[in-house]
Amino acid sequence: MAKLYTTLGLMSGTSGDGVDLSVIKTDGIEFFEVIANSYHEYPQEIYENYMNLIHNINSKTDIKLHENLIKEFERKYTILNAHLISKLKKNISEKIDLIGFHGQTIYHNPEKKISKQIGNANLLFELTKTKIIYDFRTKDIEKGGQGAPLTPVFHNMLSKNLNLTPSIFLNIGGILNATTNISKNKFVATDIGPGMCLIDKWIKKKTNKKFDVDGYIASLGKIRLNLEYEMENFLHFNKKEKNKIYTKSFDIRDFDISFVRDLDLEDGAATLVEYTARVIIDYYLHVNNSYKKKHTQNYQIILCGGGRKNKFLIKRLNTLLANISKKKIKIKLVDEFGLDGDFIESQAFGYLAARSFLNMPITFPKTTGCNIECSGGVLLE
Repeated sequence: MAKLYTTLGLMSGTSGDGVDLSVIKTDGIEFFEVIANSYHEYPQEIYENYMNLIHNINSKTDIKLHENLIKEFERKYTILNAHLISKLKKNISEKIDLIGFHGQTIYHNPEKKISKQIGNANLLFELTKTKIIYDFRTKDIEKGGQGAPLTPVFHNMLSKNLNLTPSIFLNIGGILNATTNISKNKFVATDIGPGMCLIDKWIKKKTNKKFDVDGYIASLGKIRLNLEYEMENFLHFNKKEKNKIYTKSFDIRDFDISFVRDLDLEDGAATLVEYTARVIIDYYLHVNNSYKKKHTQNYQIILCGGGRKNKFLIKRLNTLLANISKKKIKIKLVDEFGLDGDFIESQAFGYLAARSFLNMPITFPKTTGCNIECSGGVLLE
């Protein structure tokens, strides 16, 4: 049996709400066991600092212009992560071998070969005295990849272990990404569009809330009738060749909510959720059009990430799926398989830390578009 590592994965998503921590035991291949999960909401100061940076940084030039603000935020953010690690360590008996430190993304533009994550790995190493794996995206981008998504190899491992092939793992965070597990050893992946970033932005703009809890506000609204026109140039998977993967990595700045600016709170929320639902359906049709012949059953859809809690989104997905297929298409939450859907990404970065430490690939030509499979992550010890 391969050596097992106890790793701690840290993840701060594009929603900018807080830090997810997961301690797992893994060999970086197929063994996976969850030891502990923990979530901590950002203190108000850090949340406001992050939102200020997101608002002001829209180019490489802006990163240089706001260098001092970035460094100050990075120091506070890293100290917070170190404090949370120390707190979590007190509640577990295992010694942590590796920390997978993703950081907080403030700008992502792979076409210009830039992906900037906040997080001072040297400071975190100094404060935790534990090996750190960080900077997971740079090597992939240098090899022609998009630098995202990074979780597909983890999703595929889960799919194999839980016997969920064929399946589509949909991570509904700020950005929506999909891992299509065609077989136990064949998977493809890509970002496919906006997840919760649009509806979250709308709710923040119109209310004093950070997001629409359970999709309640959206459930009160009506979907804009000419949504198809707004989405015409975005929904593209069905227009592509069969069996060809079009890897594309998105940033939350790639999408705006201007097309709903004249709607009221509820109608705008309903329309933006519908946007995400249509993106998911479009990708599902693409998958079935490209890979259905390899299977007798439909791909089941497994949802993870914060967006899986939006009940209005789930309702719309079930309705849309029922309209496109006579057979019942399985759509399930990853929680139904004994996992916590809130911590899939933080667990993934614990898994990716082990793979990076062992110099195993974490990205592949059919997940990020890199020229050759790539082991990402930089070791600090």
